[in-house]
Amino acid sequence: MQALVQLALGAIRSHGLRSLLSLLGIAVGIAAVIVLTSIGEGTRRYILGQFSQFGTNLIAIHPGKAKTSGMPGVFGGSTKHLTLDDAVALGRIPGVGKVVPTVAGSARVEAAGRSRNVIVQGVTPDFEDVFHIRVRYGSFWPETDPRRGSQYAVLGPKLARELFPDASPLGEFVRVGTTRFRVCGVMEPKGSMLGIDLDDMAYLPVASALALFDLRDLTEIDLDYQPIEATERVRDDVVRVLSERHGEEDFTVTTQQAMVDVFGNVMTVITTAVGAIAGISLLVGAIGILTVMWIAVRERTSEVGLLRAIGASRLQVAGLFLAEAGAVALVGGAAGVALGLAIGAALRLAVPGLPVSTPLSFVLAALAVSGGVGLLSGVLPARRAARLDPIEALRGD
Repeated sequence: MQALVQLALGAIRSHGLRSLLSLLGIAVGIAAVIVLTSIGEGTRRYILGQFSQFGTNLIAIHPGKAKTSGMPGVFGGSTKHLTLDDAVALGRIPGVGKVVPTVAGSARVEAAGRSRNVIVQGVTPDFEDVFHIRVRYGSFWPETDPRRGSQYAVLGPKLARELFPDASPLGEFVRVGTTRFRVCGVMEPKGSMLGIDLDDMAYLPVASALALFDLRDLTEIDLDYQPIEATERVRDDVVRVLSERHGEEDFTVTTQQAMVDVFGNVMTVITTAVGAIAGISLLVGAIGILTVMWIAVRERTSEVGLLRAIGASRLQVAGLFLAEAGAVALVGGAAGVALGLAIGAALRLAVPGLPVSTPLSFVLAALAVSGGVGLLSGVLPARRAARLDPIEALRGD
């Protein structure tokens, strides 16, 4: 075996440029697969992290029954109302913890001669516990019947800095639309989620927000539940309670875990598809190795004849050419992995917000694929070399 490896490496060195070109083809293919699948995997983890940061024991109810795929109330759905009374009724379901009726809109928030147009959410104080977003300074307004409004507001940290750059906003008044609210809290920084800046928002009591936007129905109702294993039971109870109240199932219930699973599956498919597209360059590299090895068999006919004449078996001759192809592919694969990791690191530095993640399994799979590609592309030339007649091979020099 050692002699076989030495012969293979010697043959590679003796045809350095040709071997380098074959190696380069594999390296570029592996690097492309590593980079694209790393971006896909990083994006998948990023999106799942964005949703999972709020927990997985959440259920969201939207108005309108989604009869086809897509968002409820759009194509193929009928839009009905979700009310604050619905939210109160859902809070009585066994296993349901906190319920947050929500309404959202855009409004101008003004204070101290400064103003910003931001997203305004009408919520309840249970918003903290359901979505794991805490108040950093101050607190939410006192817990009351959600159907009763109050003149309190909680600001996102970015909005608070923009409106009150030199002073604490606690206790100060802000004007949201045409209504004045007293600031009772500032949220902790949370960053962005799918392009929405959670730090540049204002939170009002849901009844006050409904009055501000002149609305009767809620945007959605969110609730958490325990234990996590009770997902299906709680979901069925939510459907039953709302169907009894509405007379029909004119709403859509989505569990957070189901949403996470769907996004995870979609991103896995996308990552696989992107990796397969990048794998086309691997096919090109394999064709390059096949071509080089086929030419090598013709050029080294006399060498094959000599090997056979001194007692080498057909299997040993075939093994020599397979070893050459496999070595070129493995070295090219290793170089491609290194190149792919280097490009990934450069992308992280150049574009800090770009999610790039390269699991160890990707690296091992890339090396295995490169070795397999080399062996497969060397099979036909190896068989051709093994079948050469030793006398004819020696005569052909």
